[in-house]
Amino acid sequence: MTSDRSSHAVTRVSRIRAGLPATTLAISALVVGILFAGGDWQRRWIADDGLIVLRTVRNLLAGNGPVFNKGERVEANTSTVWTYLIWFWTWLTDAEPEYVVLWIALVLSVTALPLAMYGTYRMLGLSHRGLGGRDGWTILVPLGALVYIALPPARDFATSGLEVSLCIFWIAVLWCQVISWSRRDPDRPGGTTSLLLLGFSAGLSPLIRPELALLGGLVLLLVFATHMSWRLRVVFVVVAAITPVAYQIFRMGYYGLLVPNTAVAKDASGSKWKQGFTYLGNMFSPYILLLPLLVAAVAALLTWYLRRRATDRVALASVGRVERFRRGLRSPGAVVVVIVVAGFIESAYWIRQGGDFMHARVLLVPLFILMLPVMIIPIALPSALGRASAVPIVGAVLSTAFFVTTVVWAVATSHSPGMNNGTDIGRSGIVDERRYYIQNIGVEHPITAEDYLNYPRIRAMVDAINEHSAQGGVLLPSANYDEWYFDPQPDTLPRGVPRQLTVFYLNLGMTSMNSSLDVRVIDQVGLAFPIASHTERLPDARIGHDKDLDSEWVIAEAGAVPVPPRLPGFLDPDWVRQSREALTCKPTQDLIASFEAPMSFSRFRNNIRQSFAFNSYRINRVPLYELQRCKLPIPPSVSGR
Repeated sequence: MTSDRSSHAVTRVSRIRAGLPATTLAISALVVGILFAGGDWQRRWIADDGLIVLRTVRNLLAGNGPVFNKGERVEANTSTVWTYLIWFWTWLTDAEPEYVVLWIALVLSVTALPLAMYGTYRMLGLSHRGLGGRDGWTILVPLGALVYIALPPARDFATSGLEVSLCIFWIAVLWCQVISWSRRDPDRPGGTTSLLLLGFSAGLSPLIRPELALLGGLVLLLVFATHMSWRLRVVFVVVAAITPVAYQIFRMGYYGLLVPNTAVAKDASGSKWKQGFTYLGNMFSPYILLLPLLVAAVAALLTWYLRRRATDRVALASVGRVERFRRGLRSPGAVVVVIVVAGFIESAYWIRQGGDFMHARVLLVPLFILMLPVMIIPIALPSALGRASAVPIVGAVLSTAFFVTTVVWAVATSHSPGMNNGTDIGRSGIVDERRYYIQNIGVEHPITAEDYLNYPRIRAMVDAINEHSAQGGVLLPSANYDEWYFDPQPDTLPRGVPRQLTVFYLNLGMTSMNSSLDVRVIDQVGLAFPIASHTERLPDARIGHDKDLDSEWVIAEAGAVPVPPRLPGFLDPDWVRQSREALTCKPTQDLIASFEAPMSFSRFRNNIRQSFAFNSYRINRVPLYELQRCKLPIPPSVSGR
């Protein structure tokens, strides 16, 4: 009887020990999810740039197609999946699109962390044994997850309306899929469906955000290089490629470009290393971010060493070199290498690009990628401390120290105000976007377009639109926050030319969402205006705003009155005349036709053929120089300047 009780107690302890990793994972994921959800909700908002996509959603719902302005095929949103995800849920729920975006972003952001932690749990291989063996005690604690959620910018951009939430959710799903694939025995039957789903997810990468094709491509390359039948390999490639390739053909034919217009506007292939390192320092210095990253790196190395020490490698001793390499590619270790390399490449890309004008925004996704292998870390002790070697005991002490250090840092950082003078646009051009808008509009949680009516010029813009819509023309912002300049279209227009009111302003989101779809809204940076996006990048301008088209081009392009007294006094009528002549340049006319001419099979085919040239085509923003480039005549001066 005593023996039976003893055996039962041992079995019960063994079950508790075996289930401890999964139990502590669940607790850690729940705690992290609750903390992140609370922090996200406390800092909920939608950025001006987050409102831009909603204009396209409104046009889709109105039957105007995936465009920003009716009648102009311009892809003003970088993330294709984000655009159609918002459109679908707005169509399904018939709710206000701002609140649809808020809840989609919140759900995706909060869900991404537990998913990523589960993927790391699968990577560690603790399903049936602890880190120190079957007789050890192993608990899992969050480390990389705490690093990410502690950063105020991570909570700011969780609900900003931008696609950061979608990016980290997609990365977490892909991480779980590729780790599951690496853990599956390739000799076991089945698994084809999960393999093809992995290929489909990785293939979506350029439609999540174009630069994420680096991560998706590396994952696809890793899987493709492992052993599988050639038939399955072909099917895998087809499943991975069919959606992005189909959309790419659509993009080239419909929009006439190889990339979203936003990539042209911001010269995504350009180089501003100095500004990029400024941006990196702007993210790292307020939070002493180097400390937890060093802790995470050492914790990863320690975990790898302890896992390697606990792994039985005898079974592989008789396997040949080629077979070892083949199996090595399909292993969690190979996946981690690919993920880390991708994270560093993504970081380097953004540093080369010059970063962004929003504090920390574009480096959050690379940080999330780099934290994947250490989203959780194990703390393991052998069951009998007295008989155990020093290595696992020291490992447990160090792991605990890493966790405690991260917790202390996370508590301090979570209350950090972030960058100094974050609401001022200083010499670096970087700003704490959320604090900036809260300060300028006096709304604690700006979410709807109506909340942004308090921003300087916007309420006055709405009044000006109501006053001048019937006449048509161009609205230009003035130095007076309560007034807009208006240059009308001529009293008599050529037959077939409609009256159209154009608003020309930098803040594209709040402007377009507080305007009807009949009002044309464009910007000098070129996110929604190809004439501006196809100008050259200004080398010393504010990052993210380093294209700046002068208002004279818009007066000329919109057909407004080109001379005083209707032409605002600060504009040069000679520049207007020169701009109008410059717009007749044959390549520029072809570019305009690519997004304005009626869509037909012939237009679709021509756009595909010309999209390669359009992608690199640039217009000189100085009209006189553009005339010289195109070898066009210079109109006689009318201003006498």
